[in-house]
Amino acid sequence: AYSPQNCSQPALSLLSLAGHKICGLICHPDKEHILYPLGCTVVIQELDSKKQTFLRGHTDNVSCIVVSKDGVYVASGQVTFMGFKADIILWDFQKEELLARLSLHKGNVEDLAFSPNSRYLVSLGGQDDGSVVVWDVAKREGVCGSPASPRSAGNATVVVCSSCRDEMFVTAGNGTIRVWELDLANRKIRPTECQIGKVKRLMMCVRMADDDNVFYVGTSSGDILQVNTHNKVMIEYGPQKKKFSSGVTALLLLKTGDLIVGTGGGVVALCKGSNYKIMKQIQVHGAVTSLTRRGQGHQFFVGTNECQIYRINYTEFKEELIAACHNEAVHDIVFPFGSSKVFATCSKNDIRVWHTPENRELLRIIVPNVTCHAIEIMRDGRSIISAWNDGKIRAFTPETGRLMYMINHAHSLGVTAIAATGDSKRIVSGGGEGQVRIWEIGERTQKLVEVLKEHVCAVSCIKIKKNDQECVTTSLDRTCIVWDIVRFVRKQMFLANTLFKCVCYHPEEYQIITSGTDRKVAYWEVFDGSPIREVEGSVSGTINGMDITSDGVHFVTGGDDHLVKLWNYDEGAVTHVGVGHSGNITRLKICPEKKYIVSVSADGAILLWKYPDLH
Repeated sequence: AYSPQNCSQPALSLLSLAGHKICGLICHPDKEHILYPLGCTVVIQELDSKKQTFLRGHTDNVSCIVVSKDGVYVASGQVTFMGFKADIILWDFQKEELLARLSLHKGNVEDLAFSPNSRYLVSLGGQDDGSVVVWDVAKREGVCGSPASPRSAGNATVVVCSSCRDEMFVTAGNGTIRVWELDLANRKIRPTECQIGKVKRLMMCVRMADDDNVFYVGTSSGDILQVNTHNKVMIEYGPQKKKFSSGVTALLLLKTGDLIVGTGGGVVALCKGSNYKIMKQIQVHGAVTSLTRRGQGHQFFVGTNECQIYRINYTEFKEELIAACHNEAVHDIVFPFGSSKVFATCSKNDIRVWHTPENRELLRIIVPNVTCHAIEIMRDGRSIISAWNDGKIRAFTPETGRLMYMINHAHSLGVTAIAATGDSKRIVSGGGEGQVRIWEIGERTQKLVEVLKEHVCAVSCIKIKKNDQECVTTSLDRTCIVWDIVRFVRKQMFLANTLFKCVCYHPEEYQIITSGTDRKVAYWEVFDGSPIREVEGSVSGTINGMDITSDGVHFVTGGDDHLVKLWNYDEGAVTHVGVGHSGNITRLKICPEKKYIVSVSADGAILLWKYPDLH
């Protein structure tokens, strides 16, 4: 199998809620790597070279990760189906290999923490589990466990270990803060409920001071509680007057005693003193979910739920965006004609253009509150045309993202598919109601030329023949139709017991291949519409996307089985399989120069695969 060469990082993309996991981004103690979960893999990225490696072993989305203080171990927990056991995997960071699977929690692992000398790993189960377990790292086995929160309180969601002693840790959650002591001789953990008076709070994050005397708790009400570790009593809480909006979601303690606070409103603030006076602050895009420091804190990283990773220097306190991606399902990917250097993707609210060699975002075109279903880059390179669920076709300039023109009411139930002719003078669009419409694009005008009414369900894919005189459309009404787009008549119709999702012309254009919900790849003769053959395309799920090489020797497919498959066209056999996605693959493309395959998925991920050497 060929492996992903690297992936344009959906920073913290998780459960397609994209980074809604608190503390998903961690800077490794060696100061050279950052780690974050991406679907069912853990990504380790070098800060300087941006080279990525992957830790693979989870069967479902990774819910939390933690790195030991000495940087030797990485632990990650996952979600699973209700009632099933969710694994914790212990990894060796240097060798990047799996050391042990620890299974006790059911449904979900909520949070993890290593003790300061890496003797123990403490894990916290999710809502359906509700237990806290201490694991012996050397023996790779559980020491003891206990219900995490008292019956009178809500769920515990955060666990943090002491900075000095292996035997102490803190859990916090909805209306509960507990300090635990491990009694190894009797294999028991004993909790002490912290006294916080009449203050009722939902705890979001906890940070322990380096000397262990106090710990700080950020709450959803926008204040910070300071609790004494020894007598388990809250010393103070603040700020009293101006609380942080949308809650304190992340905290970072600096050697100077100052606090860096991250909020649900996207504010990162440097605070001094017990009244948490804001000295400096910046605004980032999305709610802050992670704050992690590099070394002593001269530099730190911010992760947000909008899939952004920022680097901030402590002295200047200015943000620098180092990684970004879609935080919703990605619906389409397209390369410009004849070039592999850039590609465009579309999602809810936006279209993004990426620089392939550096995995860098070049342009973001935002159209709020609407979803882009399909995109195409015109052959002349002057515009990106896009299909939106509000029934409009929008065209943007590829360099600046300026709106060039907009066709209102292009389709009544949203525009679901789009394609452009080679001369860049016509657009063929498909709608949710099943109509195929042909538009003439002039310098300043966009004119509807013809409406082709045959399909009765949404049009899923459109491909145009090289001579611009014929096109093929697939629909969810179980038909695939070849149209003459000069005389505007139907030439051929293919029927199959499948909701067609994708279609490709063979480069010699005498055959087409289709696929869809029946999981089969079907070959058809264009001339008379006869089926040539069918091959099993996937064992488990719908095939959503396919693309064929310019010489017609190979094609790729991807779908709900999360696998990228490379096929030999003539033999109808799979030659390579790529494992990497954790969400349903929605579309994929082979780049024009056959260097990469780019696949996009419903969890917001964009994966760049090295095209295998087939000589």
